[in-house]
Amino acid sequence: MKVVQLGKEWFKEATKLSEYAFIYKVPEADLEENYRNMEKHHQVFGIIEKEKLAAKFHFLTHEVYFGREKLKMGGLAGVATYPEYRRQGHVREMLSFVLEKMKKENMTVSMLHPFNVSFYRKYGWELFSSRQKTTVPASDFKIQRQVSGTIKRFDKETHNEDIERIYDQFASNFTGMLVRDREWWMRAIYDEETTAVYYDETGQPQGYILYQFKDKKLMVDEFVPLNTEARHGLWNFICQHDSMVTEAVMDTHEDEPLFFLLPEPRLKSERKPYFMARIIDAEAFLEAYEFLKGAEVLIHVTDPHAEWNNGSYLISKDGTAKRLSDQEALESDRKGVDLSINSLAAILFGYKSPSALAQLGLAEGNAEEIRQLERTLPEHTPYFYDFF
Repeated sequence: MKVVQLGKEWFKEATKLSEYAFIYKVPEADLEENYRNMEKHHQVFGIIEKEKLAAKFHFLTHEVYFGREKLKMGGLAGVATYPEYRRQGHVREMLSFVLEKMKKENMTVSMLHPFNVSFYRKYGWELFSSRQKTTVPASDFKIQRQVSGTIKRFDKETHNEDIERIYDQFASNFTGMLVRDREWWMRAIYDEETTAVYYDETGQPQGYILYQFKDKKLMVDEFVPLNTEARHGLWNFICQHDSMVTEAVMDTHEDEPLFFLLPEPRLKSERKPYFMARIIDAEAFLEAYEFLKGAEVLIHVTDPHAEWNNGSYLISKDGTAKRLSDQEALESDRKGVDLSINSLAAILFGYKSPSALAQLGLAEGNAEEIRQLERTLPEHTPYFYDFF
């Protein structure tokens, strides 16, 4: 069983496999553009059995924000196998292949949108972000505070750098947000959407919403205020649609404070775990991570699918981390905290605390060392708005 990169001659078969596995149909008129996107933006890999495509996946190279830093990220999409080839180890072989590929290419993190969370957890990917979808009836479209700025609307043809700068500033407050270039905005963000940008009275862009209309609903796909004034300005713009729609459905970060302000904040709201992340190179990730100074703790990482990550790492009082040799780990007077590669990602991205995982048996160590690990962690907030 060998994983090979698929050339253009296999794109039609790869698309057919995606259509079968995910039960959808690419319109005939869109096929050529679909193939061009695959050629330009994806590396497609698969396993061929007797000259037939048995399984495949798409590999994308991006960067993600980790606070003010940017990390090289390998994205996985379209992982699929025909049913007659399932449970024969094809996906395991492909994921082992791509893990080694990302390690060789110095990627420290990978991300994907799971069709099944437990399946990818087996291979070391873990949930790192959630999305909140809140429904606000038009009867609750009440302006809470007047602001002195203005709104300007843009679409795909008039998209500009103001929007991109707002997004970049917003994204740098989180761990995991995709670094978007202009091409990604044009190809992956816009469809029928409009962007409304809030400008303060000095003309500076301070926030935007990305929205569309669907079935008499205002669908706010991105709500991106940089400050309190922009939050009110964007909300006031939403309120001006009270005669046009029955409700607004807003995708936001789970800690978005806007809804607390409304006259009736008891709204229909659904919080759902969304994207998964995997640490590819634990040593490189930990060495680059900015731990808080003052505490010291030993962690022991296990990773059955990327054995190079297995080992003990000391987080020192100066905020740095280093890998210990087996002998150094044995000689340490600290028992340490045992973590899977999954738990390590959940902790370092800020999705779950060590104490929360300890309650589930996913971080094992004495109570004091769990507390010491928590003292080393900065307040990271994970989020992800995109899809691939």
